This record gives sequence, structure tokens and C-alpha cells, in this order.
Amino acid sequence: MHDGGERRTVTLSGRTPTGSCAYDPRMDHPDRVARHIARNLLGEASTPEPLAAGAWSTAYALTVAGRAMVLRVSRYGEDFAKDETVATVARSVLPVPAVAARGETSGWAYALSERLTGTPLDDLDPGALAAVIPDLFEVMDAISRIEIPGHGYGVWDASRTAPYRSWPQYLLAVEHEEPRTPGWRAALAASDIGLEPFERGLATLRRLAPELPDKHRMVHADLLNRNVLVEGDRVSGVLDWGSARFGDPLYDAAWLWYCWGWYPQWSSIDIEAAIGRRWNPDPAALRAYRLHIGLGSIGYCATRGRWDDVALNAEWLLALA
Repeated sequence: MHDGGERRTVTLSGRTPTGSCAYDPRMDHPDRVARHIARNLLGEASTPEPLAAGAWSTAYALTVAGRAMVLRVSRYGEDFAKDETVATVARSVLPVPAVAARGETSGWAYALSERLTGTPLDDLDPGALAAVIPDLFEVMDAISRIEIPGHGYGVWDASRTAPYRSWPQYLLAVEHEEPRTPGWRAALAASDIGLEPFERGLATLRRLAPELPDKHRMVHADLLNRNVLVEGDRVSGVLDWGSARFGDPLYDAAWLWYCWGWYPQWSSIDIEAAIGRRWNPDPAALRAYRLHIGLGSIGYCATRGRWDDVALNAEWLLALA
């Protein structure tokens, strides 16, 4: 087990960290951790400025030795290891930020990456989004061609190993709780929504799973949530590979389609038709993957007490089932 001291896995421009990193119980918030890292580990670093916060990490903008960088802090260092793995093999074909430094301090993981520029896909108006969709689809195809030797299906870890023997087996494991989403089943059962929408969606997924393709290719699985940056009609950054998995790359198209409902400003863009023209996908596979995404979303939102979101996911699941 990690002893709470500092572990440096990558250095920035060959420099070693300065200052002490002994465990400090006062560092119970990512803002404090980010300031500590900038002050004691990164040498010529500016004060971190909050940039974005996601489910599993918090990002800060800062300057290190005159370079614009992003510092991320998380309890899940494995996600940063995956970012480094993808950057190592894919930067020649995808706009993925290089990871300059990575380590642990006081029970927190951190990663320092180059800062890419652009507007998050989530913030685009319909016209700007329509202009970038062709390049976004090119990027999705490039993701599916990333070659990372690994084993298993589903979400892979820092050792490039995923836990399931097949893609359908991974999809059906959505009924089980995971360490990052504990207690969702009991919370959902006790809510006004109940387990019925989940169970009906799962039953349909079980019927579809045996016929799904058992592909073993790269899937990003989180191409929204401010993880794609855009400049003009081109994708300028693909961030956060913590959810990356081995499976059918059509899952990324299903992810876009399912999540489209969270962006009413994009309702004039027929993403279903755009996906159909690009890949001519199997409708049953798209349906299965959207079911899986909805099932996982219900568990995640129930864990976090986001009951309005649980209700909307339940409505969509019932329609799909």
C-alpha cells in the first residue's frame, strides 16, 4: 500500500521535485493539494487556478517554467496512468496532451499535462457543432485504431488489463456495483423510481447481448463532459482516458446518441441520421449500447443522489426497453 509520501513516476524536463511531501492531514481538499504540488513539487510554477471539476478529478491551470500546463488532482491515479499510456502511443494521430509529470502525495494522485486550446464540445452552438461533426467522426475512427496491447474486455487498468472474457460479458456486468459507485442498488430500490426501469432495461440487454460483436478495439466512452476541445471545424483535444475500455468502437457513437438528450440546444441536429450515414451500424448493437449507458448512468446518478437525472434516465431506459 502507498505510505502517503510522495512517489514521482515522471519528471518534468528532467527536474526533480523540491520540498517535502510527507503526509499532511490538512490536505483534505483538491485545492489544497494542488497548491501544495505547485509550491513544493513543480519548481517554477504559478498558483493553480481552478479550471474544471469532474466526477473523479479536479483540473487547474498554471504555468510551469513558462509553459501553459494543466494540473489534475484525484484519488484515482490509475486514470492518469491511462492518459499517459494513450499519449505515448497516440499523439501522432490524435490531439492528446502529453503527460509531463505524474505522481502521488498525501494519498492523492496528480498529473501535469500540456494545456491544449479550444472550446469544449459541450459549449458549441448547433452551427459550430454541425461544422465539427465530420472531424469528430474521423477522430472516433482514429480512436478505434489505437493499438495498445492488452487483455480482456471492458474498462482496462494501468496494466492494460480488463476484467471480462468477452464484450457481452462486460456489458451484462452493469447490474453489479463497482468501487466507485457503491450502494446505488439499495438507494434506487428505496427511491420513488424503484428498480423496475433498471430491471426492464437489463432484461432487454440480456436478450440482445448474445448477438453482439465481440470486437476488441479501443473505446473512449466519455466524448462529452468537456473532454473534447474544438477549434473551428476541427477537434483540437481529446482528454481524459480514465473510462477507456476494450470493446466495440460503435459504443462511442451510441454514447453520443444517448447523451444528446442532455443538450436540448442541439435538437436540430439529427445525430442518429449522422451516425447512420457514417457507419451504417447494426440497430440492435446501438440499442444495446444505449441501454448499457443508461443502466450505468442510473447507478452513477443514484450513488450521487441526483434523482432528477435518475428519473430522466429511467424514462429513456423504459423507451429503449
